[in-house]
Amino acid sequence: MLANSRSKTSTLGWTVLTALLLPCAAGAQTVGEPLPAWSPGVLDIHQISTGRGNAALLVFPDGTSLLVDAGDGNPEPPRGANRVPDGSRSAGEWIARYARRMLSHQTDPVIDYGLITHFHGDHMGGLGPATPAEVGGEYQLSGFTDVASHTPIRTMLDRGWPDYAYPRPLDNPMMENYRAFLEVEGARRGMTVERVEPGRVDQIVLRHEPERYRNFTVRNVAANGEVWTGAGDGTRHHFPALADTPREDWPTENQCSIALRVSYGAFDFYTGGDMPGQPAPGLPAWQNVERPVAEAVGPVDVAVANHHGIGDTTTPFFVRSLEPRVWNVPSRMAGHPDRFVFARMSSTRLYDGPRDIFSVTTQEATRQVVAQLREIDSEQGHIVVRVERGGARYRVIILDDSDEKATVKAIHGPYAAR
Repeated sequence: MLANSRSKTSTLGWTVLTALLLPCAAGAQTVGEPLPAWSPGVLDIHQISTGRGNAALLVFPDGTSLLVDAGDGNPEPPRGANRVPDGSRSAGEWIARYARRMLSHQTDPVIDYGLITHFHGDHMGGLGPATPAEVGGEYQLSGFTDVASHTPIRTMLDRGWPDYAYPRPLDNPMMENYRAFLEVEGARRGMTVERVEPGRVDQIVLRHEPERYRNFTVRNVAANGEVWTGAGDGTRHHFPALADTPREDWPTENQCSIALRVSYGAFDFYTGGDMPGQPAPGLPAWQNVERPVAEAVGPVDVAVANHHGIGDTTTPFFVRSLEPRVWNVPSRMAGHPDRFVFARMSSTRLYDGPRDIFSVTTQEATRQVVAQLREIDSEQGHIVVRVERGGARYRVIILDDSDEKATVKAIHGPYAAR
């Protein structure tokens, strides 16, 4: 171990009495029992284990919800992770079912925001020969399009709307399917779509009781190489002009990833899709997108390892700048996390103090290569960061991902927020 571990009166559907009683329930986690329901004033961050890609559900202090990615695209075992809980349903359906359970404070659960960090199948839902079509036959069901068929999404957020043309036209079958989904669901259910605008704290907002939780914000840190400066709402464009750049050096999809910083009182959380920090040999230094993002974000309590913990990410500068108490690794295949990335995350030479590292899944091949994984705090299961009312303390709760009971396997903390 790297650190010690121990083990209907409103639109949201709770009554005044429930609102008074639930805050106690949210803190009463017990190993071997189901995770207590979210309660008002609590921030929950669920890193969901499906074996098919990245997915994270955030439930804000007023009950507003944000789904960051809904991946369904992965090699099959042994290179890729096992499907969890099993292969009887698609990843999108498993994610939707998980979300409905964790949004049980709503009488008819709806996801307020769905955000795609970048346009790769393991983050938005890929297509294959067997990918089914929705009932009307207008588009296919995978990832986000699948989630929305089971649990409605009010607003989609991505890096490309409305033209999907940067840095080059995005016109592959996966993107054509996604755009058909946006058009159909906009007409059917009134779903809206927006492009993420870096620097803003007024795009992803509390939708139910914003006046009650003024110390909560979601900062758009980066998208398409536009990076928040760390001061006010200012941004700067990190990428060079395309006209001045050889086409083979144009920004990649990973480099265009969206990054967010979620803040609640003293607590800060970072997530940044597949943002890279180590350019391939011979490529220009500006392709290190982690550096300007790290400079803007600064220290946080909990950080998600970029790009599933692959070796071109989580550089020494990034680790030293964020210095989180908790690292979450959204692994999906062998090599996640890379042994050098794990060494950097756990290095006390880069920053002082204890830290805990959690992974949603771990392949046997990774265990064989990364000897340090014996020090990891959890190598399988849903990772839930539960931040107490006001944001002063939080816990990390590991849930059994082999079924849908949300059984608590381990409890880490409490940790004091910075």
